[in-house]
Amino acid sequence: MKIFVVDAFTDVIFGGNPAGVVILPEGADFPDDDICVKTAAEMRYSETAFIRRLGEKEFNIRYFTPAAEVELCGHATIGSFAALRYGGYIGDGTYLNHTISGDIYVDVDGDRILMDMAKPVKIGEITEEDKLEELYNIMGLDYAAQKAAGLELIPQMISTGLPDIMMPVKTLKDLDDIAPDFPALSKLSERYEVVGVHAFTLEGDNATAHARNFAPLYDIDEEAATGTSNGALTYYGYLNGFVGSGDDVKIQGEKMGRPSAILTHIEADGENCLIRVGGRGIMVLEGEINI
Repeated sequence: MKIFVVDAFTDVIFGGNPAGVVILPEGADFPDDDICVKTAAEMRYSETAFIRRLGEKEFNIRYFTPAAEVELCGHATIGSFAALRYGGYIGDGTYLNHTISGDIYVDVDGDRILMDMAKPVKIGEITEEDKLEELYNIMGLDYAAQKAAGLELIPQMISTGLPDIMMPVKTLKDLDDIAPDFPALSKLSERYEVVGVHAFTLEGDNATAHARNFAPLYDIDEEAATGTSNGALTYYGYLNGFVGSGDDVKIQGEKMGRPSAILTHIEADGENCLIRVGGRGIMVLEGEINI
């Protein structure tokens, strides 16, 4: 089977978020789930995508972390279609991707790839003082200090394919200072039934937001750039007034030494809302995997 490593959401090698991509032979079915998980663990990236072609412009992609299957992964989707184009499997155009999270359309235009997110959903929010203190304390911050500094936004659970806690912080320094208690964060994520915490700040003038993502419940202590979480952050921004319908949004991440730029777009009309997430994918490695 063909295998690739792709740096997604970046235009420089060793930037963005790396993903493994396995392209199954024509007509082949997916390997057993435990083989997919072991492959993801062997690759040692946060997600590895397995691609099965269904038609000329139709694919079924499944996504595995080193611990389990997840419904959708933004950066691995960008990586998948970058690999498909690089390998000559596809050209420019619009493609349908069947995922556990639902069917999504993916546009390929040169080295730029844009994908639909699943329908955005606000699952809930954290407003009780003791629960806010618990969350920020687990993340290594003092909620009272955040509030005293003028933080008005509150954490909300949002999903555009995978549920995460959107956790605002006041400054870039606060974002940089986050140092989670990972075992406690895993338990908290399990309790709230989310993948993890997506922390962000609106401070900074070169992007709509700067963000960091943590998902230790899925063996991902920190992830460099994530499409589903930043799609959710875009919807959070729409709900909280700092993103408007029709806006193009840029979300930046640099903390892990892998500079990333995630581009999102939102079109909203009442209950109807479409969020698209995109960027570029840089090929790092290609070869064969014997599974």
